[in-house]
Amino acid sequence: MDNEHIAQFRSWFTRFVQEHNAGNEQDQRNIRLKEEHTAGVCANAMRIAAGIGLDPHATALAGTIALFHDVGRFPQYVRYRTFDDSRSVNHAVLGAKVLLERNVLRDLPKRERSLVVRAVALHNVFILPPRLDSEVGLHAKIVRDADKLDIWRVFIELSGRNAADWPSAAGLGLPDSREFSPDVLASLERREMVLLTRLRTLNDFRLLQLAWIYDLNFAPSLRMVLERSVIERLTAMIPQTYEIVRAVSSLQSYVNERLDAAAASGAGAHA
Repeated sequence: MDNEHIAQFRSWFTRFVQEHNAGNEQDQRNIRLKEEHTAGVCANAMRIAAGIGLDPHATALAGTIALFHDVGRFPQYVRYRTFDDSRSVNHAVLGAKVLLERNVLRDLPKRERSLVVRAVALHNVFILPPRLDSEVGLHAKIVRDADKLDIWRVFIELSGRNAADWPSAAGLGLPDSREFSPDVLASLERREMVLLTRLRTLNDFRLLQLAWIYDLNFAPSLRMVLERSVIERLTAMIPQTYEIVRAVSSLQSYVNERLDAAAASGAGAHA
């Protein structure tokens, strides 16, 4: 992959988004949300790739996967007027299908085409399957980290606005009450991911997002969590019960311990 491929892919993506532009402002806000999210994920992926010492070729692959990771969101929204996969279609699988059907990657070697498509298809799975090809696994982990980092940005920024000003498809339909589910908090305490189906309130979603930190793969990702005050900003929205404070303190210790271990070992990749 070279600079010509990258320019070609960016041009294709711009045209693809324009194909899905909406005729009214509310729908267009949802399209813009995903276009801006893609730009954020690309920036995060490039920073992670540089931070773990990938060569220019592998870095370009990481950026390409980030560019295409949510390409399925645009036809998903146009067809179903939602970003909720459970009420429409798996957007990652749809994105992989778009890349294949439109032959977007035709100028890449077969191995690289397969790598990009597989990483796009895997970027939203609950847990990556075991025994993945090492290169596919690496790139899937990069885009998953980069995606989480920008979802945090989007959610924190939207939480600072009146709910009426949110893009319509960004809402989860959950009540913004003081309550949270004990079983969701228990998952955070056990350092486990939380299924979306278990959420009952927006505080549950905030706890779910905190639990995502346990799923991050790379030291640069954890550094960005600290730089962007992700833990503090999410926690500030949740009632400060003893159990919450204890779970968050454990999470903060975990991040610091992983970064200390990475620094001590000189590991640039996995913290």
